[in-house]
Amino acid sequence: MFCSCVISMDVVNQKFALLKDYIVDVGRDGVVVAFSGGVDSSTLAAVCHMVLGEKAVAVVAQSPIHSSEELFDAKIVADEIGITLYTVQTSELLNSAFIANPENRCYYCKKDLLVNLKQLADRLGFKVVFEGTNYSDLVGHRPGFRAVQETFDVCSPWVVNKFSKDEIRQLAKQLGLSIYDKPSLACLASRISFNQKITKEKLVMIDGAEQVVRAITGVGQVRVRDHYGLARIEVPKAEFSLFCNMVVWGQIVDELLKLGFTYVTFDLQGYRSGSMLNAFNG
Repeated sequence: MFCSCVISMDVVNQKFALLKDYIVDVGRDGVVVAFSGGVDSSTLAAVCHMVLGEKAVAVVAQSPIHSSEELFDAKIVADEIGITLYTVQTSELLNSAFIANPENRCYYCKKDLLVNLKQLADRLGFKVVFEGTNYSDLVGHRPGFRAVQETFDVCSPWVVNKFSKDEIRQLAKQLGLSIYDKPSLACLASRISFNQKITKEKLVMIDGAEQVVRAITGVGQVRVRDHYGLARIEVPKAEFSLFCNMVVWGQIVDELLKLGFTYVTFDLQGYRSGSMLNAFNG
């Protein structure tokens, strides 16, 4: 949910003015925005469209590593913004380094995405790709950002202008975007424990499991982590009460076993971004 911490509107507005100047300066010859329908990419796309008009387009990736709802949601948000949306097919599951699922898995995913985005930019005659890493992300585990730093003509406007995640949410709210309080997104591969091989079958199973949990409980945010066939369900602690019902548990267990999981568990620590990394390093 949207952070309740105090955000200085003066600071956000000052950064917003600098961001618009940056977009005009760097993006005047056309921008392709890496787009997922999440808060960071959607707000960036909205500002780019506001500043550059048709010289800015959004691009969403289609791949088994993305949930079945992500493309649908991205199209809705792009329509809300009014920006042209393209789709590209990415091929992470053809990359042996990615499917081996090492700790820096995201590097290979991001590298593949950026190659596709730059190719589209070339076809459109545009000069630069914008991606949505924010300033808060830099303190975390972000191997994908190394791919950004290595790739020519790929820029991170939120980082350059030092926008934190909460400031982006505040700006999104100020701009009237419906996604300002949308929970954070992460690809389905992030649910598979490191060094466990990533397969299309596992991704489909995880996607189906999360859909089931949402449909049965109405929970807003959920991760179903796969530990070699054991499903570990993570939801925010504020939503634990949705699961305090034996009938609900029975339905969830039955459906997840049908999908192919061997065991079904509920994580009493609640949802934590990057919990797979914590387990890997622990």
